Amino acid sequence: MQEQEVAKIEVGDGAAIPTPDDRGLVSAWWIALIGAVALLVLLPVIKPDPYLNILRFVPDGILITFQVTVLSISLAIVIGLFTGLGRISSNRLINLVASLYVEVVRGIPLLVQLFYIYYALGRFVRVPDLVAAVIAMAFCYGAYMGEVFRAGIKSIDRGQTEAALSLGFNNRQTMAWVILPQAWRTILPPVGNEFIALLKDTSLVSILAVADILRRGREYASESFNYFETYTMIALIYLLITLVLSKLISIMEHRLSHYERR
Repeated sequence: MQEQEVAKIEVGDGAAIPTPDDRGLVSAWWIALIGAVALLVLLPVIKPDPYLNILRFVPDGILITFQVTVLSISLAIVIGLFTGLGRISSNRLINLVASLYVEVVRGIPLLVQLFYIYYALGRFVRVPDLVAAVIAMAFCYGAYMGEVFRAGIKSIDRGQTEAALSLGFNNRQTMAWVILPQAWRTILPPVGNEFIALLKDTSLVSILAVADILRRGREYASESFNYFETYTMIALIYLLITLVLSKLISIMEHRLSHYERR
């Protein structure tokens, strides 16, 4: 019996990225982008109090959000690299430790990990709120990055390894100079999607009193009682950032695919 090809289903955490082949998606992305920008501009003009006051209150929160995101994703990439290498290692102990880390961390909600590092471990070692946030985010996303690296490395044809070994490279040199540079072209797009997902998840660090976008919004809302207006602006800011980053990732993927076809 002839086997039927099973279609792959891919679901990302970022906003839907427009492609030239999907006209409906292109229209939806542009409508969302223009709508978000228009509301962020018009609402403070039409009703300065409170919308303009909110925009004046949250910019430092945006900087903190990006600071946590960049630090966390940078550390997560390093953790993910070693985890991915551990997952494909022929050493049974290393493979077991890496696999156990992935299974345990992915089975515990990020919010619980944040509480555990900041409050539970705080009983023994007091960790500053920002440091705890970065560690928890990186530790959690490092497990997901590990699977991204593992899949990226596995996607490289076995013949590349055999060719490198035949030229006198050892296993470490083969991985560093042959496999990983090629795997990066496969790994980078999912890393970009994880970056967007992590940025949205940074809203959870507000529970640790980290002054991110959401925390600043909560502070303003608790003082002014303008909850609807405040969270509307916060949602629009997150939406705008996510849409822009999604487009940048789309451009990166297009250039990578163009480079591979050359």
